[in-house]
Amino acid sequence: MPKSLLPIYTDASEIPVFFSTDDRYLPFLDVAIASLIDHASPKYHYRLIILNTGLSADGMEKILRRRREGVAIELVDISREVETIQASFKDVYHFSVVTYYRLFIASLFPQYQKIVYLDSDLVVLGDVAELYHTDLQGAILAAAPEQYVRNTPEFRLYADKALNVNPDGYVNAGVLVIDLEQFRRHRIEEKFVELITRYDFDLLDPDQAYLNYLCDGYIHVLPNGWNKEPLPLPLEGDLNLVHYALYKKPWQYDDVMYGEHFRYYAERSPFYEEILQRRNAFGDKERAEKEATATEILQHALDIVNSENTFARKLIK
Repeated sequence: MPKSLLPIYTDASEIPVFFSTDDRYLPFLDVAIASLIDHASPKYHYRLIILNTGLSADGMEKILRRRREGVAIELVDISREVETIQASFKDVYHFSVVTYYRLFIASLFPQYQKIVYLDSDLVVLGDVAELYHTDLQGAILAAAPEQYVRNTPEFRLYADKALNVNPDGYVNAGVLVIDLEQFRRHRIEEKFVELITRYDFDLLDPDQAYLNYLCDGYIHVLPNGWNKEPLPLPLEGDLNLVHYALYKKPWQYDDVMYGEHFRYYAERSPFYEEILQRRNAFGDKERAEKEATATEILQHALDIVNSENTFARKLIK
């Protein structure tokens, strides 16, 4: 077995949950972790593994305060492991480069056969152990539909014509259950590295686009109750997880759907003053810039559809 970045131990009750973050998102990660712990079952041991490339000492100390019986938190710096490829990562719109780190979990943590991956901009309202125990039925990963893509004409065209992926099957990569054995068997990481270093694709949702393309046909679709975006769409199953995946974030806007769940945990976070300062600094100018960017993204989606530099035109499945 290749060397792991963490000590290897066997615990049948362990629920491994991965996050990735930088200092900018640490306050929101703390909210996500607090909500996860609030709904954790005493039957399991939750091991929260935070991938990063360097964090402030104060921020790390606040995150580690969340440790308690049944909940371990590990901060894992993967700077050396991604050093040679990091220059190829694109920070596009509201997508941070830290989201790429999930693509390296399979090789960096060989002791795991299955894991949960969560973004930092979410609130957990159910027991994540239930998500972990999803039967993937031979798929590489399980994920919920990307609700904005499915219901936006410009993004439907982008998925279909640029990425060569059925928009009705396009999933959001912010909440994943990954069968790491299948991930390794299908060489997803190697294929991703080859594509990102060989081509300079114009993408709106970089790592998410790669995962949808490379895992197409091997994705188990979850009900959106496990990754509900703040959109007025029918809820599938129970509301187990709210993901603030759109450009309107609850730490900037007061009218975000399901924002009350974020505010509940934010008000109890050691980062609350920082979250409040960011909210107060988000004024009319910043709001106008965000709205302009949202319009720009839709136009960019159409521009990419007509570009020669797309998965659909450069690659053959």
